[in-house]
Amino acid sequence: MSVTSVNPAANATNEYYLTRQSQMESNVRSYPRKLPLAIAKAQGCWVTDVEGTEYLDCLAGAGTLALGHNHPAVIQSIQDTLASGLPLHTLDLTTPLKDAFTEALLAYLPGGKEEYCLQFCGPTGADATEAAIKLAKTYTGRSSVISFSGGYHGMTHGALSMTGNLSAKNAVNGLMPGVQFMPYPHEYRCPLGLGGEAGVDALTYYFENFIEDVESGVTKPAAVILEAIQGEGGVVTAPVKWLQKIREVTEKHNIVLILDEVQAGFARSGKMFAFEHAGIEPDVVVMSKAVGGSLPLAVLGIKRKFDAWQPGTHSGTFRGNQLAMGTGLASLQVIKEQNLAQNAQERGDFLQAELKKLVQEFPCIGNVRGRGLMIGIEIVDERKPADHMGSLPADAQLAAAIQTACFNNKLLLEKGGRNGTVIRLLCPLIINQDECVEIIARFKKAVAEALKAVRG
Repeated sequence: MSVTSVNPAANATNEYYLTRQSQMESNVRSYPRKLPLAIAKAQGCWVTDVEGTEYLDCLAGAGTLALGHNHPAVIQSIQDTLASGLPLHTLDLTTPLKDAFTEALLAYLPGGKEEYCLQFCGPTGADATEAAIKLAKTYTGRSSVISFSGGYHGMTHGALSMTGNLSAKNAVNGLMPGVQFMPYPHEYRCPLGLGGEAGVDALTYYFENFIEDVESGVTKPAAVILEAIQGEGGVVTAPVKWLQKIREVTEKHNIVLILDEVQAGFARSGKMFAFEHAGIEPDVVVMSKAVGGSLPLAVLGIKRKFDAWQPGTHSGTFRGNQLAMGTGLASLQVIKEQNLAQNAQERGDFLQAELKKLVQEFPCIGNVRGRGLMIGIEIVDERKPADHMGSLPADAQLAAAIQTACFNNKLLLEKGGRNGTVIRLLCPLIINQDECVEIIARFKKAVAEALKAVRG
């Protein structure tokens, strides 16, 4: 069957395709339940459904599509790779394309290829997470891991055990043992109930004391794993001094520090990697999503001293996706040549400023936060009393209604955070100012409509 033969049938509707998929796919599918469309084509920051309706895409493959849909450089890379005669599947065998991609990617890690080497994993962030944890245990000879509340590291068995969200964990017995969760700083909902700098200072002290207290009850871990910006956890940005203290303590005690940059990496935060905002160097960097230039790829950046693997002790059939290495290389080049980190910072600053202005009109917007083009909008019920820190109760019903109203206004976005109360923007890095203005206009209209629908 050719691609041409599966183009949308004449007079086909979204409902036609959604019904068919509901009959053929597992109950596990999620996005079609919230964003009920069948996509026929896409370009840049826009997608078009089978009925010809255009949507502004602020989901972008959950951050995978750094250059948006079907960027010319990505398409050209695919065509060039296909025309080159390279095999599309190579396990971990070497090709000139892999060599070029490896060198380009290493150049973005602190110290480059002198400090780091790469490990190609199976093509998901979860597999790279599994590899990182196995490597830390192999290197240290220890077995436990520290993770953080609100973190998200994947849905495979080990990765899920280190993920904060309970909804996917409650039905799965016997997850990886030895995972110790610790509180993650939150500017709006401080886990210690202190708020502000006092909360950050207390959590910073708590981590150091926990590791060094001989009566903590927890043996020294093999690794600490965290996101410098929690994505699925509701776009929660780690304070610089907290990250710096974690780096200091883990280095002092020979604990492997793993930074999960699957969603925040590759210029999304305004820097190539989100950990750069704190000026730290992780021992292991987990990369996926945007690293493959829209195609499946996952890679670890490993400080050379921690490369304790023996040949084949973590392998995967699909480690050698040549098309993804080609599109990944093309994406790295475009990010650099067009200075998309700066664009992400400038467009993100504009979006945050405009969203904060909406708080006066819509007090249900409790908090706007993030870095670059990774933005979270926490939806609250301002009719109820605030807590002692001034934070209002979250409103999951209204957040869901806002997402639906955004869809009805042809704006695609996702929710996250605790109980799904944070509206998230993960726009492509190529987004322009006019499109940002359009996002604000559509979002404002959607919030008004959702409030009327939910609260009357």
